[in-house]
Amino acid sequence: MGSVRWSGIISAYREFLPVGVDSPIVTLNEGNTPLIPAPAVSREIGPQVDVYLKFEGLNPTGSFKDRGMTMAVTKAVEEGSSAVMCASTGNTSASAAAYAARAGMNCIVIIPDGNIALGKLAQALLHGAKVFAVAGNFDDALRIVREVTAKYKITLVNSINPYRLEGQKTGAFEICDVLGEAPQYHFIPVGNAGNITAYWRGYKEYYAKGLVSGLPKMMGFQAEGAAPIVRGHVVEKPETLATAIRIGNPASWKLAEAARDESGGVIDMVSDEEIVEAYRFLAQSEGVFCEPASAASVAGLLKYARQGFFTRHHPVTVGPHATSGKVRIVCVLTGHGLKDPKNAIEFSPKPISVPANVEAILEHVALEER
Repeated sequence: MGSVRWSGIISAYREFLPVGVDSPIVTLNEGNTPLIPAPAVSREIGPQVDVYLKFEGLNPTGSFKDRGMTMAVTKAVEEGSSAVMCASTGNTSASAAAYAARAGMNCIVIIPDGNIALGKLAQALLHGAKVFAVAGNFDDALRIVREVTAKYKITLVNSINPYRLEGQKTGAFEICDVLGEAPQYHFIPVGNAGNITAYWRGYKEYYAKGLVSGLPKMMGFQAEGAAPIVRGHVVEKPETLATAIRIGNPASWKLAEAARDESGGVIDMVSDEEIVEAYRFLAQSEGVFCEPASAASVAGLLKYARQGFFTRHHPVTVGPHATSGKVRIVCVLTGHGLKDPKNAIEFSPKPISVPANVEAILEHVALEER
């Protein structure tokens, strides 16, 4: 049985992307990530919904950033740049370093000292990036990157680079291709706010082409300690265990608000406790291991369900007047759990130390003999 080989998002969605026939495509075959049915989450929400997980942790460097980076680095090469630079809480640095290595370019990364998950730092270092840890937060790092790239011939590859969002919008295309339609709701973590902006752009472009007949409500969730959009002001010292969304002044703030308002959705916040609950629930009930920030989307979904949101807006009816079809909800999981091993260990049961014999094991587990 033959199949078409996947060659990355630019090859798959070239007609929707600003590339030419001669553009030097830099790809690691990113995209084509699974849309996983989530029956355990669906049961928590109610019988009127079907929940799906868009697991972006299965991109080449383990996060959704690869979608934007293939575009950003491709255009950097096309424009004759010899190096790329970014500020990062982790995933952007890993992706930028990998794609720069693929393209034979130099990569400079500015990270907030002590506020980057170990798995992400390891990637950036091993891919050969020159990494600088600054005494400040992400917003300080981004300010430095803006200053350097404005003055010197080096390409900025944070999400304020317009090609990043162009690549990231392809996640929406893939969701629609699998479902055959856009979902009614799209839940997503919000940090620097580029991803909610990009997904909304993707859905709108498919709708404009007549490839889907409707659009989802964009439901974005920030961490409570790093929720500038929700609070309406810059958070000078953002704090959350979800390092990927520990951002106090999002670069795509206004674009994210536009996505929320145009779609009729929300941007709200969830506590670290709610994030951890969703993080553990996904791992233990769905078998899906995402990084803590990714779980903000599911944490937001569970929070809204418990507040009666879906009961109010999509009541279950029975009998001859029952509503046909279920409400389809997609939650984006932005990065893989192995990005942040420290939190995974902290919020998991610890290994049990025992002597090396069967009896010691059987003291702790109940097993039925054959």
